[in-house]
Amino acid sequence: MADNASPPPSPLARAERFIWLTARVLEQRLFAYHFLGGGADPVETALAAYRNDDEGYGHALEPDLRGPVSQPLHTAHALKVLDRIGRCDGRQVERVCRYLTRISTPEGALPALHPSLRGYPAAPWIPVVDDPPSALLATGPVVGLLHRNEAWHAWLFRATDYCWAAVESLTQTHPYEVEAAVTFLDSAQDRPRAAAAAQRLGELVRDQRLVLLDPERADEVPVAPGYGPGEHHLAYDFARVPGSLARRWFTDAEMDRALGHLASLQEEDGGWPLNWRVWAPGTALECRPMVTLEALLTLGAYGRPLG
Repeated sequence: MADNASPPPSPLARAERFIWLTARVLEQRLFAYHFLGGGADPVETALAAYRNDDEGYGHALEPDLRGPVSQPLHTAHALKVLDRIGRCDGRQVERVCRYLTRISTPEGALPALHPSLRGYPAAPWIPVVDDPPSALLATGPVVGLLHRNEAWHAWLFRATDYCWAAVESLTQTHPYEVEAAVTFLDSAQDRPRAAAAAQRLGELVRDQRLVLLDPERADEVPVAPGYGPGEHHLAYDFARVPGSLARRWFTDAEMDRALGHLASLQEEDGGWPLNWRVWAPGTALECRPMVTLEALLTLGAYGRPLG
């Protein structure tokens, strides 16, 4: 007798159900854009809800920073969304750069956290100080995404110089700062200089054991200081797409092992888990759909079957 049982749902189908059950409107619209043929206009409309009168973005767009006020990390997130839907254009750039100019440090770069956040809830590992220093963590992704979209604004000149100096002087770092550096280097205009800086950075990542190369031996690799238990970074966290300069840091076998591990992390509800400390219920609920989208896009970029 023929077996009429339905095949198990694909990873993409399971993830879609998870998105509809849990995600914010922005992530729902992004999922539709990337996987269901949805348009860019609804994504841009959803993102506009997070924009403030000062031309920055707030309202917990980056879920670990709560409250309404604009922040550099929110703005970096907004630019990533605009880049993905092909809307990081002159009009958007002019608006965003006006905000960036107003909040820049004396070096022309961005602080990780602007003091306007004081009084609103935020992750306890992100301190609010009155005179915050420049941070590659915030500046690198913004500068990289603007260069990727061939944007030009007066703000970019000093910010770009800051990123070069910060990346090329790194001796001790941590995974999230490395990710920010890679975003900058992947789109920096001086490609030979970027390749040389990336090679040096990759050696630093491996020497300082900032990447977990074998997920089966996670207990043997310490997490970075200040990170949560099990908050390891794998090869795909640095090389989100095959064309990234960070892809050269890993052998084919190392990359395949990491991607296989990423695929295996999909949970029963269809979403991917968080591996950092959760400090408030809302952050977990809002971050898991974001992590799920990142996992799907990364696996898809490397040709892994999603269904």
